[in-house]
Amino acid sequence: MDLFVIVLGIFAVFLAFQTIKIVPQQNAWVIERFGKYNRTLEPGLNIVIPFMDRVAYRHRLTEFPIDIEPQVCITRDNTQVQVDGVLYYQVTDAARASYGTSNYLAAITMLAQTALRSECGKRDLDKLLEDREAINRTVVFALDEASPTWGVKVLRYEIKDITPPQQVLAAMQKQITAEREKRALIAQSEGKKQEEINLAEGLMTASIRESEGTRQAAINNAQGEAEALLLVANATAESLRVVASAIQSEGGLTAVNLKVAEKFVEAFGNIAKQGNTMILPGNAADIAGMVATAMQVIKKS
Repeated sequence: MDLFVIVLGIFAVFLAFQTIKIVPQQNAWVIERFGKYNRTLEPGLNIVIPFMDRVAYRHRLTEFPIDIEPQVCITRDNTQVQVDGVLYYQVTDAARASYGTSNYLAAITMLAQTALRSECGKRDLDKLLEDREAINRTVVFALDEASPTWGVKVLRYEIKDITPPQQVLAAMQKQITAEREKRALIAQSEGKKQEEINLAEGLMTASIRESEGTRQAAINNAQGEAEALLLVANATAESLRVVASAIQSEGGLTAVNLKVAEKFVEAFGNIAKQGNTMILPGNAADIAGMVATAMQVIKKS
């Protein structure tokens, strides 16, 4: 009797383990009843019928990465490049993931490789290196069209590396070096050009300033000379007015007569000092007559 109770207890515990299924969070278990799909167990406590129901598939619903193996792709300009990437997917329908395809991982991997080769064949090598984002979006779009029937959603695809052949890499390096040398020469020539422009502008500015200075100096000299002439003319006019006024005053003619006689004698004295030859008028001895003639001119004036 005790043995029977023990066996019955063990059977009850076993039956309880077979009946109660606790599904962890972010998991989905597929239940088959007599080998046919019955339902999908959600996270938490679930009850199944022992010996009739069984857990056929267990799926995790979190996001998973898949490393896409490197593959050789041929670009539009017939260049072979090795491309590898990483794909992120998530199981969205446990039933379809179990029965939609025999191996959804292999299916999405091969489809990603096929789509990648197709996109690489549409582009030249230079364009391929530039269009990573566009290629990534195209691959994800192609996978999204097929993956829903597999119960899987492809979240994103990223190209990790694009490796051209060594000969192409060497040629690209030479091209980059040539471009850099070209930019350096252009920058150097632009610098020389700017230097020459600056020097020419400096010389032009200096020349303009020099000519402006010369012009201003000439203007200043002319104004100075004009003012000097005006001052001399004013002084001469004033002296003439003073002389005229003095002549018209009492005793003025007598003073003029004396002054003319002094200048006459002084002039003849200077002529005798400056040379050995002396030219004299015919009436040089008649000083009084010559003074009288000069006075007649002054009176007429």
